[in-house]
Amino acid sequence: MEEAAMITEHAALIYTMVLVSASDREMSDAELKVIGSHVTSLPAFRAFDNVKLPRITEDCAALLDQEDGLERALDLIRAALPVRLRETAYAFACDVAVADGHVEQEELRMLEMVRHRLDVDRLTAAAIERGARARAVAA
Repeated sequence: MEEAAMITEHAALIYTMVLVSASDREMSDAELKVIGSHVTSLPAFRAFDNVKLPRITEDCAALLDQEDGLERALDLIRAALPVRLRETAYAFACDVAVADGHVEQEELRMLEMVRHRLDVDRLTAAAIERGARARAVAA
């Protein structure tokens, strides 16, 4: 991926979820399932061609392997997401973080970085995080 490359809103939402999933160096099946489920079922992805999901995920992973890849990914996400989708991106990231029943320190740190980069205020973030935890509780 070249330095000045831009990504779409859909790719930015996917990148946000991939960042959290990959933050502990392992993308669990539960996390991948949440990403796939969100992309195939939520209104934010209504106009998205699902065939593109694997390529976008691979592009994000490749970017993260580069020097300063995380910072560049966060910059791309911020540039691609309009303000109206920033809380949505954070909510999706939280859903991925809680997908496997526990949240690692690396995931918490990544969520914090995403929150700051997307200017999601602390009170809103706390509500989003609580909602993700509530949805993830097994009956």
